[in-house]
Amino acid sequence: MAKKVQSKEVQKLTLNDVLKGNFLNREGFQKHFKFICLLFTLMLMMIYSSHLVSKKIKVINALKEQTEEYKSRNAYAQSKLIKIRLESELGKEMMSDSLLSLESHPHKILIQTP
Repeated sequence: MAKKVQSKEVQKLTLNDVLKGNFLNREGFQKHFKFICLLFTLMLMMIYSSHLVSKKIKVINALKEQTEEYKSRNAYAQSKLIKIRLESELGKEMMSDSLLSLESHPHKILIQTP
């Protein structure tokens, strides 16, 4: 004859048991202790990896801002360089035509009609 399996009464887990730590002495916890440790380790790894990702995102945003700053500086320097080149080319043209550049700006003449 087959033996009867005796089932143990499973007590319900109450908040009081959790607060006192009585659930640690239960047979179910001791059976699954390795699995619980694995889950805890995986959760810690997930939190750490998300922390690293947020750090890298902050660094990337700072580098993007620096890139925009350098792009604007480069555009300003290029426009200044083009202006200087045009002035020097114009000066060479004037020298070849034996013209001199003005030291003072010309005055505007206004004519009033009655």
